[in-house]
Order: sequence, then C-alpha cells, then structure tokens
Amino acid sequence: MATPDPTTRDLWRLHHGDQEIARLTVTGTDMPWTHASVEELPGFEDFRPLFGEQERAVDEEDWGRAEDCHARLRGALTLTPPDAGPVAEFLLYVHDDGTASWRWHDEPFDEHDQ
Repeated sequence: MATPDPTTRDLWRLHHGDQEIARLTVTGTDMPWTHASVEELPGFEDFRPLFGEQERAVDEEDWGRAEDCHARLRGALTLTPPDAGPVAEFLLYVHDDGTASWRWHDEPFDEHDQ
C-alpha cells in the first residue's frame, strides 16, 4: 500500500479496535513528521494518560519509558490516512494542547529508525 503524502486539512483517524477514538486534521508537515489538531471522541480518554506519560518521558529523555509507552499505544491503536487502510507502523505523540505529531511507514519501523 502506498500511503499518501498528507496535505493540510487531510483527516486521519485513530482507532482502538473498531472504535474511532480521535480525528487528526493535518495542519502541516515537516517530513517525516505530520502535525495535526486533535478532535477527541469517546474512548480517547482511556489513552490520554498514556500519551501524557509518553510526552513526559520524552521531555525527561527517559527513552526506555518512552519506548514502553509507544509499544503499548501501538499494541492498542491503529492510524488510518484518508481513503486508505491502516498504516503498518506509526509513532504518534498527542500533546496536552490538543495537537498531535506523528510519522508513519508502510512497513514496520526498523528499531534504529525510532
């Protein structure tokens, strides 16, 4: 699957199982990162603490804890671009200010890419 290049106002979707828990409206890109505003939907609140822990771990440069948060999020969530199926791999940060940043790939990331 070829994942499209995001453009401003593209709508990506975050799912937990079959439930859509957030809509991410692209506000810009700084490849390989995409930036968006976040519309939280029912079910997102279950993951808010984990996204907060991940952001604190990165701020504190606690890479082991950040990787653990990432693994837990990836095990529970899928990220879907407009008009396509879920991406194979992503690294997503949802910030306390209602924004998100992520990168993705059609194949799982190599451990050294993170």
